[in-house]
Amino acid sequence: MPGLKEIWEHRELLYFLAWRDIKVRYKQTVIGAAWAILQPFLTMVVFSLIFGGLLAVPSDGVPYPVFSYAALLPWTFFASGLTHASNSLVHSSDLVSKIYFPRLILPLAAILAPAVDFALAFIVLLAMLMFYGIVPGLVLVTLPLFLFLALLTVLALGLWLSALNVKYRDIGYVVPFLIQFLLFVTPVAYPSTIIPAEWRGLYGLNPMAGVVDGFRWALLGSDSMPTDTILLSFVGVLVLLVSGVFYFRRVEAEFADVV
Repeated sequence: MPGLKEIWEHRELLYFLAWRDIKVRYKQTVIGAAWAILQPFLTMVVFSLIFGGLLAVPSDGVPYPVFSYAALLPWTFFASGLTHASNSLVHSSDLVSKIYFPRLILPLAAILAPAVDFALAFIVLLAMLMFYGIVPGLVLVTLPLFLFLALLTVLALGLWLSALNVKYRDIGYVVPFLIQFLLFVTPVAYPSTIIPAEWRGLYGLNPMAGVVDGFRWALLGSDSMPTDTILLSFVGVLVLLVSGVFYFRRVEAEFADVV
């Protein structure tokens, strides 16, 4: 990635900005970091009542609460990370316009705070697995790979949207719609197995489809690894990331004048 050496030289700034976001995130809230757990947990309860109960959506033989919560963890990280990353340059306009530093640091730092939320919410998932008597198999060792894929997905889209947001403030309105749209085309509330075979290729181009399928497979197990979906998602992420980095770097010099 272009600028890696420069980012490493400014790593203290990256740590500082990430820590600042973590501290500010729940400042002056009544329950503080517990929101990181409540958000996916309460969403899981609603999904369980509507999709798992009223609509009887299949859950691949896994109790629906665990099935949905296992998908909501990476999804919540994605949604939160993308929202913060897309606004990272605009919200740090004073910093961008006054001093020089690699601007890539801002979307990177914005992603780290939701990663802490993910770690807290993951503890609840472990408790749910124990409650339902679900023991992950050896494929659990692949879980970091899917977490890394989720991180790359947020970063890839975050680079594009943060750079575009500097010039086109419409992006601030587009991002919530984009997240809502992607929620419906990502197998969070339903299994990807219900997607017709002829649509699987197109469906797999959604990077989060591979992340969610891989996350469930690593934690809950299945007959086989969803290889096709994961590979398509990985290729899609690489294309978005490489193009996003080069676009970001190309317009980076204009940020201070426009923001």
